[in-house]
Amino acid sequence: MGNEAFDVNGFIKGLDAIFSAHDAATKAEPYLLESLDEARRLGDDAGQLTVINELLGFYRSQGRHDDNLPLVKESLDLAKRMGLEGSDAWATTLINAATATRAAGKYDDAERLYREALESSERTLAPTDRRLAALHNNLSILYSETNRLEPAEQELRKALSILESSSVNVTEDVDVASTHTNLALILMNEGRDDEALKHAAEALRIYKRGHLENSAHFASALAGYAQACFHAGDLANAVRAYRKSLAVIEECYGHNDYYTITKENLEGAEAAAAKAGVAVPADDGSDFWDDEGSRFADDSATATKLAGAAQSFDWHVDQERQAMTSSAAQAGAGVAASPAPAVPDARPVATARPAITGLKLAKEYWKHCGKPMIADRYPEYKGRIAAGLVGHGSECYGFDDEISQDHDFGPRFCMWLTDEDYAKIGEQLQHDYETLLPKEFMGFTVKSADSATPRAQGANRREGAFSIGDFFEGITGYRQAPGDDPSKAHEWLMLDEATLAAATNGQIFADPLGAFSKTRQGFKDMPEDVRIALVSRRLGMISQAGQYNFPRMIQRGDGAAAWLSIEEFVKAVSSFVYLVNEPITVGYLPYYKWQFAALRKLCRGPVTRMDDSAEQLETLLRLSSAACFGGAGFGEGGKGAGPVVDQVKSIIDHLCAEVLTEIQRDGWTRSDETFLEWQRPYVEEHIANPWLKSL
Repeated sequence: MGNEAFDVNGFIKGLDAIFSAHDAATKAEPYLLESLDEARRLGDDAGQLTVINELLGFYRSQGRHDDNLPLVKESLDLAKRMGLEGSDAWATTLINAATATRAAGKYDDAERLYREALESSERTLAPTDRRLAALHNNLSILYSETNRLEPAEQELRKALSILESSSVNVTEDVDVASTHTNLALILMNEGRDDEALKHAAEALRIYKRGHLENSAHFASALAGYAQACFHAGDLANAVRAYRKSLAVIEECYGHNDYYTITKENLEGAEAAAAKAGVAVPADDGSDFWDDEGSRFADDSATATKLAGAAQSFDWHVDQERQAMTSSAAQAGAGVAASPAPAVPDARPVATARPAITGLKLAKEYWKHCGKPMIADRYPEYKGRIAAGLVGHGSECYGFDDEISQDHDFGPRFCMWLTDEDYAKIGEQLQHDYETLLPKEFMGFTVKSADSATPRAQGANRREGAFSIGDFFEGITGYRQAPGDDPSKAHEWLMLDEATLAAATNGQIFADPLGAFSKTRQGFKDMPEDVRIALVSRRLGMISQAGQYNFPRMIQRGDGAAAWLSIEEFVKAVSSFVYLVNEPITVGYLPYYKWQFAALRKLCRGPVTRMDDSAEQLETLLRLSSAACFGGAGFGEGGKGAGPVVDQVKSIIDHLCAEVLTEIQRDGWTRSDETFLEWQRPYVEEHIANPWLKSL
């Protein structure tokens, strides 16, 4: 090897020329491979890394994901050999490697690489650096593809915040627009159609203000808006947006797979509009996405008619989501969006068992089976019945996995009626639910009433038809929340957090009357006096168990009592974290089995208070065995358990200091006292109801 270096600039110019001449299909791969061979021959590590990064992107655009996996390893090895770890170039290499790995379906490996890239970028980049937004956008795609919608939404909101804070003109920023579209797609899949429409429409307004309507990315934004309208039952605007999207795709790409998929969605929306008797105005050049008045039907009967007509074509929309998410997210990441590949038919197939969460399975079962049954057999009630999945069961929390499927798992949903409606049709609706719906769906067997475990049978059944009051009474003992009447404060204290979590978890798929949502929200709307009283209780247990009793029990040599002190401390801190982040926003801490799954999820949120608590508490639990039972000769060199005990005390002190910071932040104390028991009188000064003090 001589001193000759690989000509990186010449390589980039040559590659750009191939793409500019639209010769990529035939000339890009030979050029890239020849360039890689040349860089290897010269022993130029930087040159090799540059070519490999370009080759990764090219193979990804061609769907040749298996070809990328050896290149991923080579790129990481090269970057390490060059000593790039901790630099911007290292973060870029990690992102490219993660994206290629994700596209190959290696999600665990991809997530690890994205996380490593994020940690590296946060050390080297400013908080407003737009490359961080691109990284959050890419991580969101991974979460979306693995059916983790809430973290996908959180990553997009982080990206949007970064882009908006760094933008020269946020009202005309195409990256901001693309992120709005991505966020709309996630919200839509969560059933939050109103929010989805707002984000999808804002994306289009940005393109309009920036005079970017002929951009290929504009087609993705239009298709996302069309899908949002379709889900909301606004078929006229769905058709108009699909038509406009198709015209942009044709101009930018021609008649490729991207064009074909969008055309199929347009035809589905047109057929649904025709079936519902909806007239679609001719394109007059107006910005129809600003027409708030036409977005929703004026009455529930018309809305139901639109939704029913659209139902037969939902699988087209599912196709569109997969195609648009990829394209729009690439745009948000600053990558030119290539034509989306054709996506297989997404209608439920009885012989296939996809990797799917219980909530998603429930929503599909409702959409394809329950909703049509109601439209057919109870047409006069279809604008009155709420549906969803809430209550007991890991799938209601979104924490289920393959292990969860060994009992009580299968397609199921709940239908909630007013007391009056339930008295008229409730028993018959339950009978029809049990006898008329398919017994196989998406490859899963529907559980019969007698095949469920005893805790899910009879009065404890978790699916089918319920009156709203009966449903909540079965979980909480109350037909509705106690409310904010001071005389009922004690009733709130009789409802433990795990019970409230079960009553407010899950997902509502439909609620035309809003009655179920209102009742459910009542249980999240804990009175402020009650919340502060519970915070005071948690301060007492945090202090007694962690600051006082743990060191005393260790000193006495009572390892079992010390271990139980740690357990009480962990439970009290976990509860405090939920209370200080406010139940109306984050819900409640669930029962012990899902306590840490829930706490980890909360701590990953972008604005969570005490967001290191899950990690700190897990470390505390991990050390507790050695600290409590290590003995005199335990540890390296026979130093005993002393060093581990010191670590445990340090974590307890750290968390107690954070708790103090939070109550000071809320203005609940004017004291700097670190022993939290002595903070309780200051906190309780803010409770108006005297019965709630010092309980």
